[in-house]
Amino acid sequence: MESSSQDRNLPASERKLQKAREDGQVTRSRELSNLAVLGVGAISVLALSPLLFGQLKTQLVQQLSFDTRVMADQASMLQRLSDMVSIGLLGCVVFALIVSAAAVLSTVAAGGWVTSLKPIMPDFSRVNPLTGLGNMFTKDKLSEVVKMTFITAVVITLGAVYLSSSLHSLAMLVLQPSTAALEHLSTWLTRGMGMLLLVILLVAMVDVPLQMFLHKSRLKMSHQEVKQEHKESDGNPQLKGKQRQRQREISQGNSIAAVPKADFVLMNPTHFAVAIRYDDKTMRAPQVVSKGADLLAFKIRDIAKHHAIPVLQSPMLARALYANAELDKDIPASLYTAVAQVLAYIYRLKAAMRGDGPMPGEPPQPFVPAELDPLSKVVANTVKP
Repeated sequence: MESSSQDRNLPASERKLQKAREDGQVTRSRELSNLAVLGVGAISVLALSPLLFGQLKTQLVQQLSFDTRVMADQASMLQRLSDMVSIGLLGCVVFALIVSAAAVLSTVAAGGWVTSLKPIMPDFSRVNPLTGLGNMFTKDKLSEVVKMTFITAVVITLGAVYLSSSLHSLAMLVLQPSTAALEHLSTWLTRGMGMLLLVILLVAMVDVPLQMFLHKSRLKMSHQEVKQEHKESDGNPQLKGKQRQRQREISQGNSIAAVPKADFVLMNPTHFAVAIRYDDKTMRAPQVVSKGADLLAFKIRDIAKHHAIPVLQSPMLARALYANAELDKDIPASLYTAVAQVLAYIYRLKAAMRGDGPMPGEPPQPFVPAELDPLSKVVANTVKP
């Protein structure tokens, strides 16, 4: 069940913030983009206009120069027009590239670079009039309306004051030479643009942290969502237990191929089977090369008999090795003595089969500490008051 917005009073976790970023939901400031576009655009105009106007002036002089050769070759007029248009288009392209780069960089500066197609994918819920009507009264929309109202009021007030204070001087420009009038007009426009950019800069300085706050506020989580996320992060204990059991079964099943390398197999006699191998030249202690329960135990027994590997019945030792020994690792030190007794019996048995000695008697039943026998633990827990 979805948690209501009133219940979401916990800050968003790193996992939720990362998922939101993958979905294209990051902090964006429209005012920062406006500042970058207007500011870089104004600077570009001031920096490029002398060069551009100089080139256009040169081309215009050439356009208005005529002689006999030009009159005879009318195609040259088209070439002149083409050159002038090319210079104008080149200036526009350079200006557009500079402004576009500023817009992209300002967007990345606010929320970082995001590679996600989800924001531009079709979403028919956005055209639902009821949903749109509900979105008009959210905290984000309210802050946007307040911000835009403030910006509009400040810009109108500043523009009115600036225009009223300089209206008389602008009207007097008609009495000045054209060069001085254009210079004065350029200065007036530059000063006005600077004041406008100053207002947008102040608004952007407030808007960027405001958008960060609103973005994190939208992603706040409820206690139930935090618990669910922790559960998903840690994994369902029952599911993880089943996965470990399955991995253990797969590992034990793959160890079947190692049974022919074993020196002997211990059984329980029907529930567990453990294959032991020991090489005194390469191993510090005996190792379990294969183990299994139930049907897998019978499989290990059949493979051992097929390869003439001794199979002994030692219930307690088989259970202890199955529960406490890892595949292809040394057996626990507390079972060294018990396994050594069985190994000694196996060596005598193999010697007798080769004709090098008498046949040994009954297989040994070595002592196994009760804490290593899982059946002893079960019995102890059962009889406990």
